[in-house]
Amino acid sequence: MPLYHQLGQFPQKRHTQFRQPDGSLYHEQLFGTIGFDGMSSLLYHLRRPTQVRDIVSSVDVSPKVAEAKHIKSRKLVGFNVPPEDDFLDSRKALLVNKTVQIGVAAPRKSLTDYFYKNADSDELLFIHRGTGTLRTLLGNIPFEYGDYLLIPRGMIYQIEFDTEDNRILYCESTDPIYTPKRYRNHFGQLLESSPFCERDLKLPQDLETHDETGEFTIKIKKQGMLHEVVYASHPFDVVGWDGYNFPYGFSIHNFEPITGRVHQPPPVHQTFETKSFVVCSFVPRLYDYHPLSIPAPYNHSNIDSDEMLYYVDGDFMSRTGIGPGYISLHPGGIPHGPHPGTYEGSIGHKGTEELAVMIDTFAPLAVTEEALKIDTGDYHQSWL
Repeated sequence: MPLYHQLGQFPQKRHTQFRQPDGSLYHEQLFGTIGFDGMSSLLYHLRRPTQVRDIVSSVDVSPKVAEAKHIKSRKLVGFNVPPEDDFLDSRKALLVNKTVQIGVAAPRKSLTDYFYKNADSDELLFIHRGTGTLRTLLGNIPFEYGDYLLIPRGMIYQIEFDTEDNRILYCESTDPIYTPKRYRNHFGQLLESSPFCERDLKLPQDLETHDETGEFTIKIKKQGMLHEVVYASHPFDVVGWDGYNFPYGFSIHNFEPITGRVHQPPPVHQTFETKSFVVCSFVPRLYDYHPLSIPAPYNHSNIDSDEMLYYVDGDFMSRTGIGPGYISLHPGGIPHGPHPGTYEGSIGHKGTEELAVMIDTFAPLAVTEEALKIDTGDYHQSWL
């Protein structure tokens, strides 16, 4: 995110002596992306962040693909994924390709027994149910229903839930996740015409600094493997940092919809982007105000992309048989559009209360074994 932020203590000049009260040096770490060319932050640790005691295990956690090549539209019932205690175990990848994994999770317990780091991918968590706190080595972010949490690759974190009723849509991207370029000026500031601005972002606060040695387990995901690594000091020992590379939150409820006299195309709902997919937020909004407008979306062809839509809450006016937690997949190669009756039925309506998250990928999505477990099986025939 092209926004400067800082917490805690750090020297006025980077890469210079910064000493602890006992005279020893704090340990500087560059937390950067794209080599030394991308966004970065400078961190100052009480102890060296490199002290590995042991690598206990390595487990393959790659999604099991059931159908790599297909053309079938699908409806998945996300809330049919059963809850599990462990945060990582609860995550079920449903739709995947080489650059993105999309799935759902229903964790019952907070992640407190170990720390987690995804070394391959940026993570985007959408909180459908539950409240709590994302705890990271760069500070904490409280979250609630409707929040996106963007966690850059390499970020060490834990997550605390207030209750056991938690539902999350998640996305792991090997390409960096940014705000859309067309919303930003050449300095990186969000434009006046952007549907959200920097004030809407939830930035890390309450920096935790733990002065502890011992054995601290970090589970690190890398190349589809989950490595259990034991470090000699607490990962959250940062006394201060500044820069541009850090986690942040954004509430879907703060997305200001763009409307027009006639139906606007899906890009007006765009919230995040990568080189390989976009994320859109459908929020309550006024319908088109041309006297002959048809509020329901027109039929359109998925030629260059697969479309995944996650239904959150409200009235999904162009779909029938849809409820909270449902997922529709419209693969590339065939057109799709509103269900029979909804196109005509939308005429005269003044607004919608729908809430949904859409992910459009520019490469086909494979369907996993976990997805088939919650597939209704007959969605492709729902336009008859």
